[in-house]
Amino acid sequence: MSGEFAVIGLGQFGRAVALSLVREGAAVLAIDQLEERAQLVESEVDAVACADATDERALNELGLERMSCVVVAMGARARETSILTTSLLRQRGIPRIISRAANELHARVLLAVGAHEVINPEMQMGQRLARNLAHPTILEQIALDENTNLVEVATPEQFIGKSLTEIDMKRRYGVSVIAVRRGGQVIPQLAADDRLARGDRLLIVGPPASVRRVASLA
Repeated sequence: MSGEFAVIGLGQFGRAVALSLVREGAAVLAIDQLEERAQLVESEVDAVACADATDERALNELGLERMSCVVVAMGARARETSILTTSLLRQRGIPRIISRAANELHARVLLAVGAHEVINPEMQMGQRLARNLAHPTILEQIALDENTNLVEVATPEQFIGKSLTEIDMKRRYGVSVIAVRRGGQVIPQLAADDRLARGDRLLIVGPPASVRRVASLA
């Protein structure tokens, strides 16, 4: 399974990661210490293993060094286990280790012992819900860095019937329109005389405050 994925910890989050990877066409080795959890995904992933990831002999048998990425998906009740597992994986030279953290301290420890990336799905979902509640016209949002967001917003009523040249988003609002979603089609660049229509969605890039300002117009 060279160049593929392993997911350690098959609770609700781990199963979701493993099965989503499979749906994306990836080969997945799913690992959990509890046999009943391993059995839940056995028919859907490429391989399963019932093993203790803190046991170095078990890690030897799994051969995780061949994987391009290992996700340590254990929950908040297994913090010590996730830390030890992450450390052992790093010692084995796994090229990419993504570990689940329960809080900021746990995240710092995971990074210190060898995780390349740390995620906190509960915190991220909470932040996403808060953004959606505060800015319901922002349909999708991705933070590209601390100062730049990529968002999809409904076209404000005052923009309908106008071309992007007329609106001049960069000068007036400090954001760039990189594409327009019209029906099921994404149009990377509208013609100069093409005017925005009701139902269009704008994909814009810019500072968080600027994109929120555009979203507030919708």
